[in-house]
Amino acid sequence: MYVCLCNALTDRHVRDAAHAGASRPSEVDAACGCSAQCGTCSRTVRRMLDEVTPNGRVPEMLAGD
Repeated sequence: MYVCLCNALTDRHVRDAAHAGASRPSEVDAACGCSAQCGTCSRTVRRMLDEVTPNGRVPEMLAGD
């Protein structure tokens, strides 16, 4: 789904950036080669980053994964 219409960022872009180490919306922008426009998406991006990287840490893969 589209998270940012200004930059055509999808939830997949945000998750991929998070797994690559992004922990802030500005780092997602940098990883995706775009820049903040209107800012409407920033809360959603922040929430998604927190879900992927709780407490600022990238989750470890479990042995069963």
